[in-house]
Amino acid sequence: MSTEAFDAVDVIVAKRDGRRLSDAQIDWVLDAYTRGVVADEQMSALAMAILLNGMDRAEIARWTAAMIASGERMDFSGLSRPTSDKHSTGGVGDKITLPLAPLVAVFGVAVPQLSGRGLGHTGGTLDKLESIPGWRASLSNDEMLRQLEDVGAVICAAGSGLAPADRKLYALRDVTGTVEAIPLIASSIMSKKIAEGTGSLVLDVKVGSGAFMKDVDRARELAQTMVALGTDAGVRTVALLTDMSTPLGLTAGNALEVRESVEVLAGGGPADVVELTVALAREMLAGAGRPDADPAAALADGRAMDVWRSMIAAQGGDPDATLPVARETEQVLAEADGVLTALDAYAVGIAAWRLGAGRARKEDPVQAGAGVQLHAKPGDRVRAGQPLMTLHTDTPERFGRAREALAGAVSISADAAPERGPLVLERVAD
Repeated sequence: MSTEAFDAVDVIVAKRDGRRLSDAQIDWVLDAYTRGVVADEQMSALAMAILLNGMDRAEIARWTAAMIASGERMDFSGLSRPTSDKHSTGGVGDKITLPLAPLVAVFGVAVPQLSGRGLGHTGGTLDKLESIPGWRASLSNDEMLRQLEDVGAVICAAGSGLAPADRKLYALRDVTGTVEAIPLIASSIMSKKIAEGTGSLVLDVKVGSGAFMKDVDRARELAQTMVALGTDAGVRTVALLTDMSTPLGLTAGNALEVRESVEVLAGGGPADVVELTVALAREMLAGAGRPDADPAAALADGRAMDVWRSMIAAQGGDPDATLPVARETEQVLAEADGVLTALDAYAVGIAAWRLGAGRARKEDPVQAGAGVQLHAKPGDRVRAGQPLMTLHTDTPERFGRAREALAGAVSISADAAPERGPLVLERVAD
């Protein structure tokens, strides 16, 4: 005789028929799924019903709260400084966390950046940092708190105790065609960020071919949903919609992106990486009560580099170590004279992945030196035979498949270049 409060089928049928789920139903189904009482096939059916019929703001807030309740919550209230965090929905060449965390820490704000690994065409922050000799991703909660107090910034792996219901559900969504459900994306991201305990949060919601969200309306809906969830949970939350039709910066790959991030911290680097790093830093600092801080100056004068070096060293890394370099390279050349009018971010991401920079399954290894280096961006004038990209890998048999991914990714026009659109498309606040 079952003593469960609900029957999984009744909950599935309610959402299948477009009804809203009660707080008690939501609390029960996520707890029962985490305990193994609700089977994977039942949760798959419920996830599909949510994808097709949606959830209202109160339902999503309760779903998120139930995911948080499945695990532990971190507490940063003992720190002597306010906390601010950033989450990006992922893109190609999106290395912004690396310069951003130490930059914000310059101004006495603690940045607890719990990051993940790459899957598919988007790179993972932890994979990038693991290309630094000695650096380690796993820290205990005590180590993390100590580093936040001493250094001000930490980038590390999320512990298994945060929102375990999300980890189980995330893997299920991946294999059941329900990844795109906005209530499930929003609650997945926000359950971890709220459980992490940050005081303020800035969301970088990517839009375009290299992003998870291809069109601006869907990206805006996701941003609004996540901002509402954060606000309802007492976290000061804003979102920026940013362009991901072209890769960020000039590199996609692990060590390649670390090298470029260090250039930004040294006061140089590509203009788009600097622009987005500074824009997100301003939002994070405002959320943490530092609206008058000048992050651009802290990049230029080396203060952010000082924090970067301390942050890397605190996690066992050698900030002066030579970064890994791929054993083999091959160039992709321009086929005509003219202006580069398009460079598809998704294609570059797939090429980097096929070269060994990413993984198809969570357990796959990655090559630290693999990836794509860009020599031109849209708006640049190029000549036939000029290198547009250099492909990097340890396994040259991968070049062919990477080139296939890049077929049709580049557009060169004899006419003048179209105006480059803005990098930051919109700001979303509650």
